[in-house]
Amino acid sequence: MVKLVGDEFKLIFIIVKKNLSRRVIKACIKAGAEGGTVLPGRGTGTHDTGSIFGVKVEPEKDIILCLAPNELVSKVLSKVRAAARLDKPGTGIAFVVNSKNICGIAHLLNNSNSSSSNN
Repeated sequence: MVKLVGDEFKLIFIIVKKNLSRRVIKACIKAGAEGGTVLPGRGTGTHDTGSIFGVKVEPEKDIILCLAPNELVSKVLSKVRAAARLDKPGTGIAFVVNSKNICGIAHLLNNSNSSSSNN
């Protein structure tokens, strides 16, 4: 079953240097989120340029996906910003995406007052 949850949950994308992902996940949990998913990535931003012996180096990144209830999003972002030092150039980025149709988190959805749909 797919739940239509409106604005009850948001998906937070956090992209940081590979060595910061554990710190970011711990910050998400400390803020009240249940955890996250870490995906590997490569960076090509303006602060990621570099080369070794004339060969361009593309630094490894981690992409952390964290689904959080709307009321926790600001707290999660604040903890992530501090943990990953996102106020410094070249350390990473975090942004939030609306999540309207969700399945797979029944333990959270059963407690919400949202309507359900079989879409």
